[in-house]
Amino acid sequence: MTTVRYQCRACGNLTRFDVVISRRTKVFYHYSVGGELTIEDEEILFEEVEEVSCRWCGNGGMVDQVEEGGLASSAPPVPEPSPERA
Repeated sequence: MTTVRYQCRACGNLTRFDVVISRRTKVFYHYSVGGELTIEDEEILFEEVEEVSCRWCGNGGMVDQVEEGGLASSAPPVPEPSPERA
């Protein structure tokens, strides 16, 4: 499972988010003779993030995924210099 990071553009939060996820899984249950359950294997068949909101300011419309380099995915790309200016 890939870890996803988020950033709130409204307040700058990078650490606290409420995330609503729908997940369908296949799980191997192993019961002991005494009836104690141990989950030994879990396979995620389907996963969808339905909603992400900032825990600090409550904003849900301004939360972006943060890419590996630390820039939010909705940030506008930096334009390449034109050949005339290079």
